[in-house]
Amino acid sequence: MEVIYSLIDFILHIDKHLVEIVNNYQTWTYLILFLIIFVETGVVVMPFLPGDSLLFAAGMLAAQPNELNIWIMIFLLLLAAVMGDSLNYSIGKHFGMRVTKFKLFGKQVVKEAQIEKTHAFYEKYGSKTIVIARFVPIVRTLAPFVGGIGRMHYGTFLTYNIVGAVLWVVGITLAGYFLGNIPIIRDNFSKVVLLIIFLSILPIIFEVLKERFNKKKVL
Repeated sequence: MEVIYSLIDFILHIDKHLVEIVNNYQTWTYLILFLIIFVETGVVVMPFLPGDSLLFAAGMLAAQPNELNIWIMIFLLLLAAVMGDSLNYSIGKHFGMRVTKFKLFGKQVVKEAQIEKTHAFYEKYGSKTIVIARFVPIVRTLAPFVGGIGRMHYGTFLTYNIVGAVLWVVGITLAGYFLGNIPIIRDNFSKVVLLIIFLSILPIIFEVLKERFNKKKVL
């Protein structure tokens, strides 16, 4: 439980933690950010790592004088996002559902139900799922994995992978860069993170409610 509480604290106060990381590791911060995004998008059993909030907070930090260079950071995070999804695709293609047997702290990390929901995304949106999933936590990590399981043509996958990465990384990082220093946002960052998470999972909530409504309609 302590690990979970630490992770929640890191996500909700990631702006402060990033400042500490920059102070302690300076230029190595670029590598740390690269690795977090690469692992979050590339390792199917790590969907709980921060994604949207990290990009927003990194953009905020880059807006500060003498901190991170926004363009170097965007380039590296783009690279991490594209490489991460490609790795995840390869894991799905070569290992498939065997990954669902992996357990962390005695609990199954990737559940078959989550895989099935991601399959439903593919059925509705097709290859565009790779782009849309970038903005949906958990689905973001599972979508390329499911694409690999389904043997999606790699050229098609890579195209949507790059488009999704550009929209996700550039959009959210620049939002943090230009909006992060507005006092009401800067002083209420944990609430902003919760809002980002809520907006990210809104499509899932909508689909669940829609599915329940349709079932009641049939009955």
